[in-house]
Amino acid sequence: MGDRSEPVTAAERLGPALLGRLPPQVGKPAYDRSALRSGIAHIGVGAFHRCHQAEYTDDLLAKDFDRWGLVGINIRPPLLAGTLGRQGGLYTRLIRQNDEIEARVIGSIVRVVDSQDSAGPALEVLSSPEIEMVSMTVTEKGYCHIPSSGALDLDHPDIVYDLVNPQAPRSVPGMLARALELRMASHGRPVTLLSCDNIPANGTILGNVVRTFAERRGSGLADWIAANAAFPSAMVDRIAPATTEADIDAVEERFGYRDSAVVVGERFRQWVIEDSFAGRVPRWDRVGASFVDDVTPFEHLKMRVLNGAQTTLAYLGVLGGFEHTFEAIADRLLATFVRRMLTEETLPTLMPVPGISPSAYVEQSLARLANTAIRHRNHQIATDGSQKIIQRLLNPIHDRLAMGRSIALLSVPVAGWMAYLVKASARFGRAWQVSDPYAEKIALIADSVGKNSKELLEAILAIDAIFHPGLAADDTFRANVTIALDGLLSEDPTAFIRHVCSEPIDARLKRPARSA
Repeated sequence: MGDRSEPVTAAERLGPALLGRLPPQVGKPAYDRSALRSGIAHIGVGAFHRCHQAEYTDDLLAKDFDRWGLVGINIRPPLLAGTLGRQGGLYTRLIRQNDEIEARVIGSIVRVVDSQDSAGPALEVLSSPEIEMVSMTVTEKGYCHIPSSGALDLDHPDIVYDLVNPQAPRSVPGMLARALELRMASHGRPVTLLSCDNIPANGTILGNVVRTFAERRGSGLADWIAANAAFPSAMVDRIAPATTEADIDAVEERFGYRDSAVVVGERFRQWVIEDSFAGRVPRWDRVGASFVDDVTPFEHLKMRVLNGAQTTLAYLGVLGGFEHTFEAIADRLLATFVRRMLTEETLPTLMPVPGISPSAYVEQSLARLANTAIRHRNHQIATDGSQKIIQRLLNPIHDRLAMGRSIALLSVPVAGWMAYLVKASARFGRAWQVSDPYAEKIALIADSVGKNSKELLEAILAIDAIFHPGLAADDTFRANVTIALDGLLSEDPTAFIRHVCSEPIDARLKRPARSA
């Protein structure tokens, strides 16, 4: 009798009323959503959150139902009301592995809040006594920190504004500090603030920026935070590219309903969370997440291997004419370069990770990037590279230099980031549009300097928010990156990569830099 469900109306929009009539091949929430109450607020409801933390929460609700419904908050575009809001928080998560596809409707988001125009709606949720966990995916630049040091950037325009207007904040640190201030003044309940962004020691950085802001506010807020809030670090992993219209159309064509909030991801997922919480916590460790004493070894492995490979393939891929990561890794030369870089230079910088073979992790990561169904655009991965290259490339380079070991391969994607932004400048023909906090500054450098690699490098390395002065002054680092930048700005960057893969390091360092 359960098989006699009435057919789905053509192009009917996904929503609570449709759950009972979904096609049998589409999974759906295995719990009573009408009984679900909110306990988690999440800031930054993008594709990654919906493909990762919200799915883990959906799994937990099915296994061990409790008051852990998610309230999704966006304080930056896009608006949520017209997509998730219209669908009662429901959306389809597609898992794609080459030709295979698996669909499931996720139900853990109970409501969404748009707070782009005013902090009020977000603060009302964040300060509510029912919220015991605040998680976030706000991208690296959302923390308003100085990437090279992790400290709050007190000169950031949003921070300057928020310190003058603390009751109407614009920034994430200002928003969280105000929410904690409201909690302190009302119910006083403890809360965990959990960063799920790709930043090393993300919990430490989140705690730093919020506490620094709170200290500037005074009124005992910093002391209250120390006693009642926790900032655990976390490592998150699943490749979830931006949703396309083709993804939305595919759900309608294959399953017969319209869903404007579809997300697409790979099968692999991982979540490692520092076991340091304030108050109650969702037991995500019962559905595949790991609670550990120290996230650092897992974080280094993921950021330096998987993310390091992604960043390398993104910049070298764009320079080589490839649109997607899976196309770049399918190129034998780029695949050879990345595998050698990771194996020869990155792996020796890693701490031991319990239960994980580093060399096997490299092969698993490269296989994930080769998934032809995950159409991750290289330009998307290249976005905000100035906020990413420290943890993915510069930190392992620092460690290699401290060991007295070669950095000839790791220097290439650092130069790739530079070349990518340089070639977006007017003097270099505006080869493509870029999105990076330092894009304008580097375009001005490129327009002024031209094709002199040594002078370009001198000016770019002076950006101390990215390049620690000690690293910027290192002769070995400068020599390697100059050679790589020279080769990647040449007429044939692919020939340079081939040269790097075939020629001894000492010979590479003897190559003269190109002149203007």
